[in-house]
Amino acid sequence: MSRGMRARRVRPCVERGVPDAAPALFTATAAAYAANAGLGASVALRLVDTRDFRWVHHALYITTFALSAAAFSTAWWGRPREASSAAAATLAPAFVPLAIIPYAGTRTRRHPLIALTAAPFVFAAAIRSRR
Repeated sequence: MSRGMRARRVRPCVERGVPDAAPALFTATAAAYAANAGLGASVALRLVDTRDFRWVHHALYITTFALSAAAFSTAWWGRPREASSAAAATLAPAFVPLAIIPYAGTRTRRHPLIALTAAPFVFAAAIRSRR
Protein backbone atom coordinates (compact mmCIF):
# COMPACT_ATOMS: atom_id res chain seq x y z
CA MET A 1 0.00 0.00 0.00
CA SER A 2 1.39 3.38 -0.86
CA ARG A 3 2.13 5.97 1.77
CA GLY A 4 -0.70 8.31 0.81
CA MET A 5 -3.43 5.65 0.90
CA ARG A 6 -5.04 4.63 4.14
CA ALA A 7 -6.44 1.20 4.67
CA ARG A 8 -10.19 1.37 4.96
CA ARG A 9 -11.86 -0.84 7.45
CA VAL A 10 -15.06 -2.31 6.06
CA ARG A 11 -17.65 -2.32 8.77
CA PRO A 12 -20.40 -4.93 9.01
CA CYS A 13 -23.91 -3.99 7.93
CA VAL A 14 -25.11 -3.74 11.53
CA GLU A 15 -22.55 -1.04 12.32
CA ARG A 16 -23.58 0.92 9.22
CA GLY A 17 -27.22 0.91 10.28
CA VAL A 18 -28.40 -1.65 7.72
CA PRO A 19 -30.84 -3.98 9.47
CA ASP A 20 -30.23 -7.71 9.36
CA ALA A 21 -32.81 -9.79 7.50
CA ALA A 22 -32.39 -12.92 9.63
CA PRO A 23 -34.92 -12.10 12.38
CA ALA A 24 -37.41 -10.95 9.75
CA LEU A 25 -37.10 -14.28 7.90
CA PHE A 26 -37.74 -16.27 11.09
CA THR A 27 -40.73 -14.06 11.90
CA ALA A 28 -42.10 -14.46 8.37
CA THR A 29 -41.69 -18.23 8.66
CA ALA A 30 -43.66 -18.26 11.91
CA ALA A 31 -46.37 -16.04 10.40
CA ALA A 32 -46.73 -18.24 7.31
CA TYR A 33 -46.88 -21.35 9.49
CA ALA A 34 -49.53 -19.77 11.74
CA ALA A 35 -51.60 -18.69 8.73
CA ASN A 36 -51.40 -22.17 7.22
CA ALA A 37 -52.26 -23.90 10.49
CA GLY A 38 -55.10 -21.46 11.10
CA LEU A 39 -56.56 -22.09 7.66
CA GLY A 40 -56.18 -25.85 8.08
CA ALA A 41 -57.86 -25.77 11.50
CA SER A 42 -60.73 -23.63 10.27
CA VAL A 43 -61.33 -26.03 7.39
CA ALA A 44 -61.20 -29.02 9.75
CA LEU A 45 -63.72 -27.34 12.05
CA ARG A 46 -65.90 -26.53 9.02
CA LEU A 47 -65.71 -22.80 9.64
CA VAL A 48 -64.31 -22.21 6.15
CA ASP A 49 -65.06 -24.08 2.95
CA THR A 50 -62.08 -24.18 0.61
CA ARG A 51 -63.44 -26.56 -2.02
CA ASP A 52 -63.23 -23.90 -4.71
CA PHE A 53 -59.83 -22.58 -3.67
CA ARG A 54 -57.96 -25.49 -2.11
CA TRP A 55 -54.77 -24.15 -3.69
CA VAL A 56 -54.52 -21.44 -0.99
CA HIS A 57 -53.61 -24.01 1.66
CA HIS A 58 -51.04 -25.54 -0.68
CA ALA A 59 -49.58 -22.15 -1.53
CA LEU A 60 -49.25 -21.32 2.17
CA TYR A 61 -47.48 -24.65 2.74
CA ILE A 62 -45.01 -23.95 -0.07
CA THR A 63 -44.45 -20.43 1.27
CA THR A 64 -43.83 -21.81 4.76
CA PHE A 65 -41.33 -24.36 3.49
CA ALA A 66 -39.50 -21.83 1.30
CA LEU A 67 -39.30 -19.28 4.12
CA SER A 68 -38.07 -22.01 6.48
CA ALA A 69 -35.27 -22.86 4.07
CA ALA A 70 -34.34 -19.18 3.69
CA ALA A 71 -34.39 -18.68 7.45
CA PHE A 72 -32.25 -21.79 7.95
CA SER A 73 -29.68 -20.42 5.51
CA THR A 74 -29.04 -17.50 7.87
CA ALA A 75 -26.78 -19.82 9.85
CA TRP A 76 -24.15 -19.01 7.20
CA TRP A 77 -24.78 -15.33 6.49
CA GLY A 78 -26.94 -13.88 9.26
CA ARG A 79 -25.78 -11.31 11.77
CA PRO A 80 -25.29 -11.50 14.66
CA ARG A 81 -23.77 -14.86 13.84
CA GLU A 82 -24.52 -16.51 17.21
CA ALA A 83 -28.23 -15.63 17.20
CA SER A 84 -28.71 -16.67 13.58
CA SER A 85 -26.89 -19.96 14.04
CA ALA A 86 -28.79 -20.76 17.23
CA ALA A 87 -32.13 -19.93 15.61
CA ALA A 88 -31.29 -22.05 12.55
CA ALA A 89 -30.36 -24.98 14.79
CA THR A 90 -33.64 -24.56 16.64
CA LEU A 91 -35.56 -24.55 13.34
CA ALA A 92 -33.82 -27.61 11.87
CA PRO A 93 -36.07 -30.29 13.45
CA ALA A 94 -39.14 -28.62 11.90
CA PHE A 95 -38.03 -29.80 8.46
CA VAL A 96 -38.91 -33.42 9.30
CA PRO A 97 -42.66 -32.87 9.80
CA LEU A 98 -42.74 -30.25 7.03
CA ALA A 99 -41.27 -32.82 4.63
CA ILE A 100 -43.60 -35.63 5.77
CA ILE A 101 -46.87 -33.69 5.82
CA PRO A 102 -47.63 -33.89 2.06
CA TYR A 103 -47.58 -37.69 2.33
CA ALA A 104 -49.79 -37.92 5.43
CA GLY A 105 -53.39 -38.22 4.29
CA THR A 106 -55.63 -35.20 4.84
CA ARG A 107 -58.72 -37.05 6.04
CA THR A 108 -57.22 -38.54 9.21
CA ARG A 109 -55.93 -37.16 12.51
CA ARG A 110 -52.41 -37.89 11.36
CA HIS A 111 -52.20 -34.81 9.11
CA PRO A 112 -52.82 -32.14 11.77
CA LEU A 113 -50.77 -34.00 14.39
CA ILE A 114 -47.74 -34.16 12.12
CA ALA A 115 -48.23 -30.54 11.10
CA LEU A 116 -48.40 -29.42 14.75
CA THR A 117 -45.12 -31.13 15.64
CA ALA A 118 -43.31 -28.40 13.69
CA ALA A 119 -44.91 -25.58 15.71
CA PRO A 120 -42.60 -25.54 18.75
CA PHE A 121 -39.50 -25.44 16.56
CA VAL A 122 -40.82 -22.73 14.24
CA PHE A 123 -41.93 -20.40 17.03
CA ALA A 124 -38.90 -21.06 19.24
CA ALA A 125 -36.62 -20.22 16.30
CA ALA A 126 -38.48 -16.94 15.73
CA ILE A 127 -38.01 -16.01 19.38
CA ARG A 128 -34.39 -17.13 19.44
CA SER A 129 -33.51 -15.11 16.35
CA ARG A 130 -34.39 -11.91 18.21
CA ARG A 131 -31.88 -12.46 21.03
